[in-house]
Amino acid sequence: MGGVSVTRRLPVIADMTLVTAGAMTANAAGYLLQLLAGRWLGVTGYGEFASLLAVQLMCAVPALALQNVVARELVRGASAATLWRLVWRCAALAALAATALVPVVIWLLQVGVAAAAGALGAAPLLVLISGGQGMMQGGDRFRALAFVLAVTGIARVVPAVFALAAGAGAAAALWATAAGYGVAAIGACAAAQPARPLAQLWESFRTAPAPTEFGVGTVLRAAQVQAALMALSSADLIVARVVLDNSDAGRYALGSIAAKIAFWLPQAIGVVLYPRMAQPHSSARAIRDALGVLSAVGAVAVVGAAALAPLAPLLAGHDYAPIVDLLWLFALDGALLALLQGALLSAIAVDRTALATATWVGLIVEVTAQLILARSPSALIGIATGVAAAVTAVIVVTVLRSARHPELSA
Repeated sequence: MGGVSVTRRLPVIADMTLVTAGAMTANAAGYLLQLLAGRWLGVTGYGEFASLLAVQLMCAVPALALQNVVARELVRGASAATLWRLVWRCAALAALAATALVPVVIWLLQVGVAAAAGALGAAPLLVLISGGQGMMQGGDRFRALAFVLAVTGIARVVPAVFALAAGAGAAAALWATAAGYGVAAIGACAAAQPARPLAQLWESFRTAPAPTEFGVGTVLRAAQVQAALMALSSADLIVARVVLDNSDAGRYALGSIAAKIAFWLPQAIGVVLYPRMAQPHSSARAIRDALGVLSAVGAVAVVGAAALAPLAPLLAGHDYAPIVDLLWLFALDGALLALLQGALLSAIAVDRTALATATWVGLIVEVTAQLILARSPSALIGIATGVAAAVTAVIVVTVLRSARHPELSA
């Protein structure tokens, strides 16, 4: 029996390794962009750039939700053409929403029209990319998914680095990332259906029936789960622009890179185990495995951040030295949010999206406390980490209880 168990786990480990490599390539490119932007734009300019990158990350909310729904419904037997119809409908809605939000972002963050439009312009492209990734994920095509993840990250970063190196500002760099996403979207859609020319795929999509058991409403339910998580992971960067001066906001933005590393480093765990979470016979085991591995990786990330913190000023410049002693706390915040992400993914997999309520409550508490109490980077990250710990504990306990006793979630 032990040999069978090991044999069964080997493909999962191989898939996680591939997806981790693809995700780490994309994330490493993203961190390089932020480090270079921090140096080339200066503390003040980087604060604006980082806050708009956080807005762009929030644009990924409907995209990530769509990826989860597409993967889940493909596992449950939905046709590819029907799912592509859903993908394109969501991309159109994302474009409309992004257009409407441009003046809101301009007012909230006090940025220019071009910069806000560049950040939000990526929204429909992210939806198309994630739709293709959901097809690969649900079809257990993790080698192709790993390749698309890596290429998407590189395509997003390279044009922006060239723009910044040429002396362009935040707005041009954000438009460059959007252009890169456009190239990646074409590649992701093609990779999702490698055996069928795009013309045939379009014809099958055009003639496919509209989804009946699921649709935009299903994506919206999953999106509110992703929105709660992304808002909780990004709100502090936006609040930093409000409560801190420009220099401290820029330092805080750089410190948040440690949180992002700890948050995104283990994302392959949820990606690979998600299709198993969506299958009733393997759901409970997959959920327990995911949360256990996420906890272990998070602990390693916190220790690593504490050990490597003295190198931060050498990489980003000595203006950022005041946040060195806080980097382990940023990493702890990211690790807790990664564990929370795993728990919420399991909720989407079994369509129990009401669990996100605790995350929304935590977000309100965090933002309120930060606006009232936080006047320094240490206070800001301290509040964020405390709230993340409380919300994660509540949701993880609930998820594990339901996994042990499925009848309680009926």
